[in-house]
Amino acid sequence: MKISAVIIALNEEDRIRDTLDSCLEVADEIVVVDSYSTDKTVEIAREFGARIFQKKFIDYGSQKNFAIEKAENEWILNLDADERVSPRLKEEILKLKAQEEIEADGFLINRKTFYMGRWIKHSGWYPDRKLRLFKKEKSRWRGRIHEGLILTGRTGRIGGDILHYTYRDMSDHVLRMNKYSYMQAEDIVKNKKKFLYLRALLLPAITFLRFYVWKAGFLDGFPGFVIALVSSWTTGMKYMKAIEIKKVKNQDKK
Repeated sequence: MKISAVIIALNEEDRIRDTLDSCLEVADEIVVVDSYSTDKTVEIAREFGARIFQKKFIDYGSQKNFAIEKAENEWILNLDADERVSPRLKEEILKLKAQEEIEADGFLINRKTFYMGRWIKHSGWYPDRKLRLFKKEKSRWRGRIHEGLILTGRTGRIGGDILHYTYRDMSDHVLRMNKYSYMQAEDIVKNKKKFLYLRALLLPAITFLRFYVWKAGFLDGFPGFVIALVSSWTTGMKYMKAIEIKKVKNQDKK
C-alpha cells in the first residue's frame, strides 16, 4: 500500500509546515496544489520534497480533483493545509500499510477541531467523520464548498483523528463564512430553491437551536455559543444574498 498525501493551499506559510511534517512517516509522496500563493507556502513545501503544482482556484471540489489526478500512488490521504495527522492516526495508517490485503476502498476518519483555544467535542463538529484515505481510481470530489467525496466501493473506518486547526481568529471565521455564504447563495439560485424570504426568516433561528441545543453546543462553553451564532448568521446571509442575486438576474432579463 503506497500513499500519496495531497494538500491544496493558498497562503498557508503559518500552518502548512506542521501539516507536511505530520504526514511524512505515512506518505510515500506529497502533492501540493497551490493557488498562486504570495507568501512562503511553496518554498516550505519544497523543503519537504513535495511535488508542487499550481492551479487558479475555482472551487474546492475541482481543486481537490486536480490534486488527486496528479498523485502517482493508488491510495490518497487528503489533508487541508490547516489539518494534521494525529499520533494515533499515524499508528493506525502504518498498521494498515503493513497488511497484505486491504478489503476497504476508502476509510472514514474522525476530525477533531481546535477553536477559540479548545478542542470542540460537540456542536456538530465532533466526531466529524470524513472520507480522507481512499483509492484514487474509485473516488471523485463533488461540491464547490463543503465538498464531499463520492466513493465507488466499500467504506471502512480507521482509528485516530485528523486534527483540524481551523480559523486563525474570529475575523478569519467571519471572513470565510462571508465568502462561503456567497458561493452557497449562487448554488441556491442555480438550483431554483423557492420561498427564499421565508427561509431567510426562519432558518437562522433553527440553525442556532440545531448547533447549540440539539448538537449540544452548550457543552462546549462560550466557543459552542459562538459556533451556533456564526452558523445562524451564515444561514441568514446565504438566503439574503440569494434573494439579491435573483433580483439582479431578473432585472438583467428585462
